[in-house]
Amino acid sequence: MLNRRLVINLDYTFPFVILLILGLSLLILSSATANIGSDPLFYVKKQALWIGVGIAAVFMMLSFDYTKLLRFEYVIYGLVILLLAAVLLIGHASHGARQWISLGPFLFQPSEFGKIMMVVCFASFLVKRRGKLQRVRDLLPCFLYFSFPLLLVLAQPDLGTALVFIVMLFGMLFVAGARPVLLFSLLGGGLAVIAIALALHFSPLHLPLPLKEYQIARLVVFINPYWDPQGAGYHIIQSLVAIGSGWIWGKGLYHGSQVQLNFLPEHHTDFIFSVVGEELGFVGACFLLFLYFNLLNRTLQVAFQARDPFGRLLVGGILSMWLFHILENIGMTIGLMPITGIPLPFLSYGGSFMLTNMIALGLVLNVHLRREKMLF
Repeated sequence: MLNRRLVINLDYTFPFVILLILGLSLLILSSATANIGSDPLFYVKKQALWIGVGIAAVFMMLSFDYTKLLRFEYVIYGLVILLLAAVLLIGHASHGARQWISLGPFLFQPSEFGKIMMVVCFASFLVKRRGKLQRVRDLLPCFLYFSFPLLLVLAQPDLGTALVFIVMLFGMLFVAGARPVLLFSLLGGGLAVIAIALALHFSPLHLPLPLKEYQIARLVVFINPYWDPQGAGYHIIQSLVAIGSGWIWGKGLYHGSQVQLNFLPEHHTDFIFSVVGEELGFVGACFLLFLYFNLLNRTLQVAFQARDPFGRLLVGGILSMWLFHILENIGMTIGLMPITGIPLPFLSYGGSFMLTNMIALGLVLNVHLRREKMLF
């Protein structure tokens, strides 16, 4: 149960910002899905249901001291491996990927929950290695720890979630005290290897890569979408048309041609920011970015105020996850980042994704509530 003295310490600006984004999500979805299926409110109702479940999950996360999670590191890690392996064996296949498990009428996506579960168990893992992350060989156990779930995610294949895992890994290592120069050197080296591998793949040598051809195309087509306008570049072109046509004030809800005529693919999930740009314009997009800035800024403050390294690592991992989702999703809709199928936190449609983010929110608020040792 929550103690009243803890609740008094809550920064209510934080949940208010989240509620604004959730309200905007329902509003935008009502427009984005108005012409999908026979019931124009079908997706809005399901999103509202998952928001309700998520709010219950937030209160559940607040009901215990987050430090109790330290004792469950190996249980949580084992559960991550088990769930991700189960997807490959009994998972539901769609769009060339096996990422979901059927639970009656619902599709459950273990890789989404795997993100927050890896944040928890990796934070526990790093707490025991404070001050021992200064050399490359010190980081090898950390990379090995992440490698098993990462490989299982890539096997689905789910490149977007795999990239989120990598960002969380480096973000949490930074928070844990690993040398920034070392981390940036490793990241830079990794990006250089990827760039060389892609160059060789498209050269006469045609170097084989452990990715599907459509994934490789998405990684490079953002540089010039008109290289394949009816294929890999189609999503980016339609997104740019949608956002550009919104101008300053937008075309208005339910009046975006790219959205209402279904020219824009996946406009209720991956490309929902394009809906905001077309129907609410530059002003609406800036308002959403302002909300996300406040979300990230408040989360960063919670990380600095955490009373112990475990809490700081928990919040740091969640901050890394949210930051990458926001930058990558908005970046890909405006042609600055590759298309990886990463949705926008608290805005895009998706039950597993919404519940994962609400659980993450509950953990951040948990750390914030207990930022000072309470005397009773």
